[in-house]
Amino acid sequence: MLERITGPGSVKKLQVNELPELADDIRKLLIETVSRTGGHLASNLGAVELTIALHYVYTLPGDKIIWDVGHQSYTHKILTGRRDVFHTLRQENGLSGFPRRSESSCDAWDSGHSSNSISAGLGYVRARDLNHDDYSVCSVIGDGALTGGMAYEALNNAAQLRSNFVIVLNDNNMSISRNVGGVHNYLAQLRTSPKYTDLKDSVKQHLEKRPGGNELVRRIQRTKNSIKELMIPGMFFEDMGITYIGPVDGHDIPALIEALRIARRKKGPVLVHVVTQKGRGYLPAVRHPERFHGTSPFEVETGLPRDNGVTTYTDVFSTVMVKMGERNPKVCAVTAAMEEGTGLKRFAIHFPERFFDTGIAEEHAVTFAAGLALGGMIPVAAVYSAFLQRSFDQIMDDVCLQNLHVVFCVDRAGFVGADGATHNGCFDLSYLSMMPNMTVMAPKNKWELSDMVKFAVDADGPVAIRYPKAKAWDGLEDYREEIRPGRAEVIEEGADVALLAVGAMVETACGAAEILKKHGISPTIVNVRFVKPFDRGLFRKLAEHHHTFVTIEENVRSGGFGEQVADFVSEEELPVRVQIMAVPDRFIHHASIEAQRRAAGIDRETVARRILEKTE
Repeated sequence: MLERITGPGSVKKLQVNELPELADDIRKLLIETVSRTGGHLASNLGAVELTIALHYVYTLPGDKIIWDVGHQSYTHKILTGRRDVFHTLRQENGLSGFPRRSESSCDAWDSGHSSNSISAGLGYVRARDLNHDDYSVCSVIGDGALTGGMAYEALNNAAQLRSNFVIVLNDNNMSISRNVGGVHNYLAQLRTSPKYTDLKDSVKQHLEKRPGGNELVRRIQRTKNSIKELMIPGMFFEDMGITYIGPVDGHDIPALIEALRIARRKKGPVLVHVVTQKGRGYLPAVRHPERFHGTSPFEVETGLPRDNGVTTYTDVFSTVMVKMGERNPKVCAVTAAMEEGTGLKRFAIHFPERFFDTGIAEEHAVTFAAGLALGGMIPVAAVYSAFLQRSFDQIMDDVCLQNLHVVFCVDRAGFVGADGATHNGCFDLSYLSMMPNMTVMAPKNKWELSDMVKFAVDADGPVAIRYPKAKAWDGLEDYREEIRPGRAEVIEEGADVALLAVGAMVETACGAAEILKKHGISPTIVNVRFVKPFDRGLFRKLAEHHHTFVTIEENVRSGGFGEQVADFVSEEELPVRVQIMAVPDRFIHHASIEAQRRAAGIDRETVARRILEKTE
């Protein structure tokens, strides 16, 4: 059946009774491809029929489908003419794992972060109406994304609409209770049928024209709502002024098509509640939907990862957090819907009363942690770097301004590989370092991460530790000086050139140093440890017998460690030149982490070459 899908609109040429076979074919392709490339499998398997129905009802690229996060858009890519290149998913120069407007005119929104699809869709609708255009807009949002406050801000705003806007709630883990029973089904069908909605509008208009009619309408609505609250789901949305349709079986394609067609005809905002099964069609993903939410390559037969046994920085953090919980009853863990992703699942099992998952609500998570700190606890907030950006204001005003002891463990800092630009954590050093009272650290290897978490728990004030997604480096095992506030660690003493490396870039600096030695340059290698406050005393001493400082960081140049060092050198009038190796002022797209570092010019070969070019 897939052979008949050649581009946008191809699915419309199929008969409805042929669509389940298409869904089966797509699931096979999804499992086969993601087992090799890695990616978001469980969410995509659950959204196959929903996506087919959307493409059957809407006409792309004219109509606009906006995917929240975009981690469930693989079927959308297949149905819009990208099947032949789907094998390049998440590979360098291949298909992105998320919708990209540069990739296809059928991608209406560059996705990657959560809870923004309703806002984007509403903007499209307003622009459509202002320009007197004729197209439909549908925002697809997952139930998890509704824990983000931005979604509710958009829902509140959308309720004012008088033109059509469809919101599809893909409920894939029963976080919204399922309503069952014959009365419910009868009323749900009745109130969403065209005859019922037309009659309701006609009666309302007739009553409003009569003396006292407005008050009568209000009384009828109050009575009706009281009954509906007992028997009909979705009253939260109805009370906001958004028509609710559902729940609809997300794997019943004819039912989905009918619900979407009804929703598309209605004036004003409509929410279609679709219940799907995450991981459907692949038993390991059904049994372990969280593990297959974002998975590395795996064996199809067993579902086991192919890189099993690799220790990551997240694994190290997971272990040390359990130890911290055992040693100190004040230690709490906070995360924003990333219990397993940030390595806090073990802590949650051992200390459930001290583990807090706020849902996809980073802003709330940070302020909640501030409250915990004021209450005498020691909150450790583990968040991906790219997602921590959403809580900039809360970190600044709620934590740093009050100088509260909140520990931020910033996972996935630097490049993240196949997830690409929306998930790269290349900005945290800049925005965290600019905040008064904040201490910013980065470990060189797995042992130093453990030491830094212990240091941060015992410290005062806000502390951030950033570490990468990559395999935890086990090099320099014998270099484990005690961590002291604001003090760096000299790994190797040389002359002329000092390599000042931040975190994971210490490994890069060691590799670059080996290349430089072959060209007669024996540099000093410094593990910076503290980006803020950095070791000014050491840098002053280094300036006495080095002519160049080379700063190396997996962070944007603007506002980063290198610029801070350059400012320090200028202020102190030190007789040393600063050469900054950092991520350039552009987004680096999906590839392997190594390839992303090469593209940014911070791999060992490029670092060494650039130093040699300046010293020749």
